[in-house]
Amino acid sequence: MSSPSNRSIPDLVSDAFAQLAKLVGNEFDLARAELSDKAAQVGRAAALIGAGAVIMMPALVLLLFAVAAALIRSGFSDPVAYLITGVGAAIVSGALIAIGLSRLSGDALTPSVTLDQVQRDKIAVKEMVR
Repeated sequence: MSSPSNRSIPDLVSDAFAQLAKLVGNEFDLARAELSDKAAQVGRAAALIGAGAVIMMPALVLLLFAVAAALIRSGFSDPVAYLITGVGAAIVSGALIAIGLSRLSGDALTPSVTLDQVQRDKIAVKEMVR
């Protein structure tokens, strides 16, 4: 085996390409692992949203009827009491949906670790070429 100072240019180029190929392979493995983790995060978020919606529906109906009944007892007509209750429920549900969607935004799911590592590798490759 020749010492590093006695190696030929084709050997050095061959080693550089082998290291670059290994680097690219490692980056793909990192990206695959991170995207798998992000997909699991999306699955868990969707499951929590779905489970919460299913469990909340009967309780929400009963609470809305209780609010409407309280408004009726306080002097509102039936249609006005139901309208006020429905609008309030729509506002709350819209806020919950917006929060759930924000947790599924592109920023939350971006493979930031992989992107950072690719930037570092890009700088390292540029240094190797010099």
